[in-house]
Amino acid sequence: MDVDNHAEDLASDLGVDKEEVKADLENLLEYSVPIDEAKQSVRRKHGGGSGGSSPTPDSVDLGEITTDHDSVTVTAVVLTVGTRTIRYQGDDITIREGELADETGTISYTAWTDFGFEPGDAVTIGNAGVREWDGKPELNLNDSSTVAMADETPDVDTEVGGDRSLVELEPGDRGRNVEVRVLEVESKTISGRDGETDIREGIVGDETGRLPFTDWDPREEVAEGSDLRIEDVYVREFRGVPSINLTEFSQVTPLSDPVTVKEDAPRLSVAEAVDTGGMFDVEVVGNVLEVRDGSGLIERCPDCGRVIQGGQCRSHGAVEGEDDLRVKAILDDGTDTLTVVLDDDLTAEVYGGGLDDALAAAQEAMDKDVVAADIRDELVGRAFRVRGNLSVDDYGANLDAETFEPASDDPADAAEAVLETLGGSGDAGGEAATDGGAPADADADADTDPDAAADAEVDR
Repeated sequence: MDVDNHAEDLASDLGVDKEEVKADLENLLEYSVPIDEAKQSVRRKHGGGSGGSSPTPDSVDLGEITTDHDSVTVTAVVLTVGTRTIRYQGDDITIREGELADETGTISYTAWTDFGFEPGDAVTIGNAGVREWDGKPELNLNDSSTVAMADETPDVDTEVGGDRSLVELEPGDRGRNVEVRVLEVESKTISGRDGETDIREGIVGDETGRLPFTDWDPREEVAEGSDLRIEDVYVREFRGVPSINLTEFSQVTPLSDPVTVKEDAPRLSVAEAVDTGGMFDVEVVGNVLEVRDGSGLIERCPDCGRVIQGGQCRSHGAVEGEDDLRVKAILDDGTDTLTVVLDDDLTAEVYGGGLDDALAAAQEAMDKDVVAADIRDELVGRAFRVRGNLSVDDYGANLDAETFEPASDDPADAAEAVLETLGGSGDAGGEAATDGGAPADADADADTDPDAAADAEVDR
């Protein structure tokens, strides 16, 4: 793509400096904004309006659209419409986003202008830009796009509207509606790009499962034990699982009838759990093969909570560490392995004493490793039932345990039963996968932008 030629044409048309126009274009292109949309944005910035005209692209079925298209005309049914504010080129911009469908498939869209359509409307959209988003094509509707009610409504078999159960939610969903009970909630103040910001975060549940949530516009009705219908949320991935985000545009309505919440976590083999790519609430049973280094009596950074080595924090340098307890154990059920992470409370349970006991034992032995050695003697070779939140990344699978207790059932038999239910081979005695390892520490970054994480990942 010859940016220089595009910049020269725009600069000549707008009567501004070419280098300034080129810098604006290159900045937009770095964020994968299509060239036509980038040029329109630069025109608006320099007071040139939408400028010029281009032939209306031919009509294309949604299933035929690829990232090779620059712009398209489509006729589709609006499935969902979500609204939120994002930070774009230093400005807060309200966008509308969701999904469209026709007889050939579905596609997501982002509208930078409010065209007024709602779920269920059949529309013909002209000159919609195409860009890649999460590896798939997405439509971009801007000032140069046109939207009109379609003469005919496409016959679609996709559900219109955003109502979903928790188990149906996936990262990237926009304009979703859920009916849930608030199981846990905590008010927090985080440091973001605009200074300190108050949020609420916690866990919600329904009859299909549980998920974490963040309310970026804290509402009093989002309280523990409340049953709510929450409309217009979007879903992002946080620590490997879907996370529900409420914005200032989300609508929260108390429900008169209580929401039934699933009490038990789904029981999966380790292989099936890992194959999901991450689950918020899951149960597995397996044998502890190894208690990894970095278990037992450890030290954490007082500023970010990361585990430190030799008095050094990766983010804060030399610090005076705070003592803590942790276990990282390799769990194997014959189908695969994962790393189970126990917090200080669960570690104290398996060790048989709290932090003061561990410090006393280490002082008496003049060796901190004595605590991890005692934990290894207690865990290795035994079967345990573990329930918690699973994250999977390039460094392996990690299960942050909420409960950790001895299991009376054989892990291999349990895995085989699960595989048979899922239509697998049932061979639970095969070679186990290698240790997936621990995840890399994420940067401790928090931002009030709904596109950013609600909290910072720390070394667990």
